[in-house]
Amino acid sequence: MRILLLDDDAFMLELLADMIAELGDHTVLRETDGRRALIELRLRPPDLVVCDLSMPVMDGIDFLRLAAAQQYQGCVVLLSGVDGAVLKTAARLAEAQGLTILDACPKPLSTEALAVLLARAAARCAAPAAVLPGNLGK
Repeated sequence: MRILLLDDDAFMLELLADMIAELGDHTVLRETDGRRALIELRLRPPDLVVCDLSMPVMDGIDFLRLAAAQQYQGCVVLLSGVDGAVLKTAARLAEAQGLTILDACPKPLSTEALAVLLARAAARCAAPAAVLPGNLGK
């Protein structure tokens, strides 16, 4: 499965990537900037995005709004240290915009909880391949 991790905390990105590596053979992309993550969504859509909400420059809410505008078809897990009510509200907003939200989880995430999320994502989420210029209809 192709997974995009979006968090402004480099340590958190490494921790999540290491946990995912322990759980199976996945391709993991890491981004600290929502703008670069949006480019990844367009060029090489991941099956799953794990997104923090509280980030500078472009927060998770803006990222999700723009991901929905790009018609991202994979799944999203929200992962944040913000209040649980805020996390659940963000999930509802993203779903209302057409995104598939698997869960909204508080930080830190246990390896066991991550394993359950990855299994759910594998069963439910598969982003279609990107259509690149010069590759239309192939």
